[in-house]
Amino acid sequence: MQVHRRIRSAGGAHRNAGFTLIEVLLVVAILGMLAGVVVVSFRGRDKSARIATTRTSISAICLALDLYEVDNGVLPATLQGLMQSGGEPNWNGPYIRGAMPIDAWGTAFNYAKVGDKGYEVRSAGPDRQMGSSDDITSQAVGSEPDGGSGGGSAGG
Repeated sequence: MQVHRRIRSAGGAHRNAGFTLIEVLLVVAILGMLAGVVVVSFRGRDKSARIATTRTSISAICLALDLYEVDNGVLPATLQGLMQSGGEPNWNGPYIRGAMPIDAWGTAFNYAKVGDKGYEVRSAGPDRQMGSSDDITSQAVGSEPDGGSGGGSAGG
């Protein structure tokens, strides 16, 4: 199959101009190969983007926990305490607006108090299994190696 246009040359004669089927198929094949290279080069970015998103969410939760502690002198018993007052006299929340954040894999974050003034916020990570080696924790988000100062674990 050939796609032709009739073009009038300067001398007045008509000539056929256009692309042959082979030329069109060659261009499509080249574009397909380029698309394949782009897909392969971005394939590993999905996991790292999800991890970065989850770390950002953990940092936001840690900031809310730190604000809650500044206002109330203690950490909340659960993450729900950041969204609803439990009768605390200095509660200035909600410290998190909207729904409780979830990690990039759709799993709820785990919150646990550590000692009197510390806490840990944990994502189950890519395998969605809490306690496995790929968990993302508030300690890994931005805390100091010695546990940091104050109540927070994310640089607080």
